[in-house]
Amino acid sequence: MADDLFEKLPQSSGDPYDGSAIEVLEGLEPVRRRPGMYIGGTDERALHHLAAEVLDNSMDEAVAGHANRIEVTLEEEAGSPGRLTITDNGRGIPVDEHPKYPGKSALEVILTTLHSGGKFSGKAYATSGGLHGVGVSVVNALSTLTRIEVARNKELYAQEFSRGLPTGPLQHLGGTPNRRGTSVTFVPDTEIFGEDAKFKPARLFKLVRSKAYLFAGVEIRWKCAASLASEEVPAEAVFQFPGGLADHLKDQLGTRECVTSQFFSGSQDFPGDEQGRVEWAVAWPLWSDGAYSWYCNTIPTPDGGTHEAGLRAALTKGIRAFADLVGQKKAKDIAPEDVITGSEIMLSVFIRDPQFQSQTKDRLTSPEAARMVENAVRDHFDHFLADNMERGKALLGHVLERMDERLRRKQEREVKRKTATNARKLRLPGKLTEQRRQLVRHYKAALPEPGAEFADPEAERAAFLVFLHFARLSAAGQTGARVDANLASQTAIVQGFAGFHPVDVVIREDQLQAGLDYLAAEVGSAVQMVAVDMAYRDQLARIHDRTLEKAAANAYPRDYAGFGFGPYNP
Repeated sequence: MADDLFEKLPQSSGDPYDGSAIEVLEGLEPVRRRPGMYIGGTDERALHHLAAEVLDNSMDEAVAGHANRIEVTLEEEAGSPGRLTITDNGRGIPVDEHPKYPGKSALEVILTTLHSGGKFSGKAYATSGGLHGVGVSVVNALSTLTRIEVARNKELYAQEFSRGLPTGPLQHLGGTPNRRGTSVTFVPDTEIFGEDAKFKPARLFKLVRSKAYLFAGVEIRWKCAASLASEEVPAEAVFQFPGGLADHLKDQLGTRECVTSQFFSGSQDFPGDEQGRVEWAVAWPLWSDGAYSWYCNTIPTPDGGTHEAGLRAALTKGIRAFADLVGQKKAKDIAPEDVITGSEIMLSVFIRDPQFQSQTKDRLTSPEAARMVENAVRDHFDHFLADNMERGKALLGHVLERMDERLRRKQEREVKRKTATNARKLRLPGKLTEQRRQLVRHYKAALPEPGAEFADPEAERAAFLVFLHFARLSAAGQTGARVDANLASQTAIVQGFAGFHPVDVVIREDQLQAGLDYLAAEVGSAVQMVAVDMAYRDQLARIHDRTLEKAAANAYPRDYAGFGFGPYNP
């Protein structure tokens, strides 16, 4: 009879798993249960992501042409991260009743319902950073207080919320003939972000300033409490940059010298039915680790994405084409990293219906963005290089230097890999292999700091004999012989031996050089032997008539003979 499949199941403990165990989260409860799914966590970065969500909505109004001024105000709030208010002079959130939810205003639906908003169809916004209709509702869910004021049709309305729920109905506060737009005030919840969580004025100030660079048509006003101001963060500031990203990059570069006196910048609307545009600014400082800022619809995408790929392709193909123009054949090996590494880049793209990797929008994944950006930037870059041949040649020379350096590093890695492989495969014959293994083990166990003397005479002798073996093989012309120790052991042995002079041994210069040459070939790079060579300079200056063989025979006659070198002949 077959075994009962259910007989050996572990006994369940706790409540039964039935229909009553299935939960259905309503409203904004999912956000409070799992905030990391919506803002990437509950740390300082996530806290400031709330500010970015609200500011992005105001920027969408500005980019759509309905607002030209945004105000950001940071205030202290006892027992909380702070109180932040963001106001724009756009159209204002609709306050009339929503047709699908009788008795609720559109404002309340937007603030209390996930995936609600006016950015799905593209009718209200041609391009926007908000996509999923979760931004401001998530802010509401994770705040102890959210107050919305809307000035629309010369009338002022307000409603307050707490932890995602309305605390009262929409209020009509009367007429306001000289005001329009939306004001959002919120206080993040310490239950979510912790008792010690605080808005960082410097971080918000930087965020506000970067947004002003991204859209030349908006003026952003910053204000914070006097107690929060510092040398880096003023109590009040106004940002408006007609030059856009070019102004931003110029400010970032300061007085640093670049490969080209004029950096590569510009903007281009996408042709035909592809609504949107791209703006860029690229510089190649002489000394820089590189700095890259990528944006889509004013949203920072720190992990880059397809718009980054499009720019990389445009710059790489452009520099190769210029190299062909001036007859530089080496350019066929230029890779994108040769052009990009060490540069400082700012790229901002505006496209319809962008696709991001996650709700925090760290990476753009829209496939068409690569093609659109490459086509828009390539023509401008060709003109940038060809209009001033000296400038183009200077940049080409810089890129070729990067390429040569990359290829050299690649070749060194390949040589090391092959050397290590050969060292593992090839062996010394019989007795020498085993003796050498013993000596290496003895030597490695007692290796002192470089330059120190061996306390153990046996270890000193072992180190000497290993080097003697290397030098003897080379001096005898046995260049085909290989040692079985790994690469690290060979290098460590020689470097360790360079720090002392056992038994006052003086090595003849030609034999020492032969040994070093042999080891350099074994290691695969003479560069690694420079330290060894320099360590012997003083010794080489005191060379006298005694040879390596004579010193070895006198110091360790048994070991000398044991290595098979034969009797010493003076």
